[in-house]
Amino acid sequence: AAYGIAVINTFWPDAGFGGREVTFYEAAALLPAFIIFGRYLEAVTRGRTSEAIRRLLKLQPKTARVVRDGQEVNIPAEEVQMDDTVVVRPGEAIPVDGVLIQGYSSVDQSMVTGESIPVEKKTGDEVIGATLNKTGAFKFRASRVGKDTMLSQIIKLVEDAQTTKAPIQKIADRVAGKFILGVHTISLATFLFWFFVGFNLWFVPQSRLILTPYYLSAVGAFGFALLVSVTVLVISCPCAVGLATPSAIMAGSGKGAEYGILFKGADAIEATAKLQVVIFDKTGTLTKGKPSVTDVIAKSGTQKEVLHLAAVAEKNSEHPLGEAIINGARAQGIEPEDAGTFEAVPGQGVVASLDGRSILLGNRRLMAERKVSLEGLISEAERLEQEGKTAMFVAVNDQAIGIVAVADTIKETSALAVEELHRMGIEVAMITGDNRRTAEAIAKQVGIDRVLAEVMPEDKASEVKKLQQEGKNVAMVGDGINDAPALAQANVGIAIGSGTDIAKETGQVILVKDDLLDVVAGIQVAKATIRKVKENLFWAFGYNTLAIPLGMGILYPFSAQVVSPELAALLMAFSSVSVTLNTLRMRGFVPAVRRRPQTSATRNQ
Repeated sequence: AAYGIAVINTFWPDAGFGGREVTFYEAAALLPAFIIFGRYLEAVTRGRTSEAIRRLLKLQPKTARVVRDGQEVNIPAEEVQMDDTVVVRPGEAIPVDGVLIQGYSSVDQSMVTGESIPVEKKTGDEVIGATLNKTGAFKFRASRVGKDTMLSQIIKLVEDAQTTKAPIQKIADRVAGKFILGVHTISLATFLFWFFVGFNLWFVPQSRLILTPYYLSAVGAFGFALLVSVTVLVISCPCAVGLATPSAIMAGSGKGAEYGILFKGADAIEATAKLQVVIFDKTGTLTKGKPSVTDVIAKSGTQKEVLHLAAVAEKNSEHPLGEAIINGARAQGIEPEDAGTFEAVPGQGVVASLDGRSILLGNRRLMAERKVSLEGLISEAERLEQEGKTAMFVAVNDQAIGIVAVADTIKETSALAVEELHRMGIEVAMITGDNRRTAEAIAKQVGIDRVLAEVMPEDKASEVKKLQQEGKNVAMVGDGINDAPALAQANVGIAIGSGTDIAKETGQVILVKDDLLDVVAGIQVAKATIRKVKENLFWAFGYNTLAIPLGMGILYPFSAQVVSPELAALLMAFSSVSVTLNTLRMRGFVPAVRRRPQTSATRNQ
């Protein structure tokens, strides 16, 4: 429009558009120049918000030392194959994921998991590609290569999170769509107003463009009205609105990755920020998942006989409690035989046989179903359960012979994580298949206020649903395998301590480390990200709310000055930059839980 008017006034000065003095060639040149300049600044600043991806990509080693035909050879890291034997020396980066088969070392995993202290690695331990070997040399067998490595999965999850749309962005997009239509309507109305009414009422020869030496003394009604209407279009360009959400989501997902917190999408970030209840699975989540035998009570026979039969029943079980019983038996010199038959009863225990004898090992429910009398053992079981131990009854040929009690150690950070969630106003619950006494004892130790006990694995999802029916946004925190239905049912499923199989997890949020404080940190990162989105949208819409009346010439009747299109373009460009600079403040964000002392002793000081 500016260029067209200028051409007309240059070659046909008497056409009625203001004559040779009214040419806007500089506007035609500077307007796109400022727009391009703004897009350049936007690209630079927006690129910085995705720096997390670039840092992760830089971690990938370029070469690997593998054993081929008995010789160590250097090959490109992408050519390492499954089951290759890889050699790593001190100071070198580990090229792919694998399992250590020879040697011992400490490995700095901070670049991938956020752990600040090097982790000791011995034969049988997993190593993660792109982490740094610190001390000893070792060999490992490659277990995941190429796109299957943990680093590649993390990069993919972060990229996916940065390219998906959060629900709040979809709302902003709809508003922006109506906004654009509204701006065109306002621009047309502005033209008609100044052409038919405003020019005759207020135009004076001393009219100027703001911050320029140019006067508009020769411009006509058409040229003035067109100038103002074009300025409205330029100054109201909703670039900042379109940038507000994705830039913040990029920054937030990248910040989460720094702490080993992976959001599977922008919707997961927004849902995490709205959480009102967090449910923790007990075994392996609140506790270490490595229980040990604490008590053996014999009603008939000896304690050794009770433990022996319990170990026989559990020998083929993969349950952590069964492993604890077997380890406890072996520690006393008992090597359990193979059971003749074995059946796991989910949520109740196991049924096995040995030399024609039927062995039952499990909770009250199992004993009740098999009509086994627990007379003389109930009071002992209740005492053990009040101490936070899991009491399992042992019966032979439907006669109770004793109790084996097992206790699982609570993780060091469990109580602190619960305390931090309460500080944030979030309700905390625990779900477990254990009996209520044991569950409440554990809950009391960590400060949990709501206990869902004696819940069968298949019923965990329905318990989550009950809380959702109370109108609450619920997160389920579990190990991502046996808790999969509950993780899927929750508003946010948080899979904790997921190791290297992060792509297979059911949860919307994946925590690389086995640390409950990362649950808190993840919520704090999500809240900070959505807060940044809202700030950006406020500034973007606030800018347009103030700028559009200015572009319409609302100040002209009082100052005889209007905004030029090129100045409007410059203001529009810097509105986008201001939104992105606000987003970049996320780079210095540290979750509050990571800024506070981590031990009770330090807190008490």
